Amino acid sequence: MLNSSRNILFLILGWICIALAVVGIFLPLLPTTPFLILAAFLFSKGSKRLHEWLLNQKTFGPIIRNWEENGAIAPRAKVISTLMIISLFSYTLIFVEVQLWIKILVLFTGISVLTFILTRPNY
Repeated sequence: MLNSSRNILFLILGWICIALAVVGIFLPLLPTTPFLILAAFLFSKGSKRLHEWLLNQKTFGPIIRNWEENGAIAPRAKVISTLMIISLFSYTLIFVEVQLWIKILVLFTGISVLTFILTRPNY
């Protein structure tokens, strides 16, 4: 019973990630690919069939498969991510009037995310 409940939880969380990824297609501040990668992880724990379904998707399947097998990100995705992060975070740092500690947090977050993305291998 416990294993069944655990699988159901993984499936529910996986579908929530899929929904967030779909919303992220239309909202530039909500990332699509990380939610799909997380959904693949959750499906791998809850349903091998849904995990395979996600890996066999035409658009995102190869991206997820490359991440799972090599921890790799495509160079084009790195460039797009870098440009988006720099432009959006810079806008916040320059034009949004918030307390200094919030700007420092935004700067630290941006640098951390960029460091992570740029240090992943290419595929």
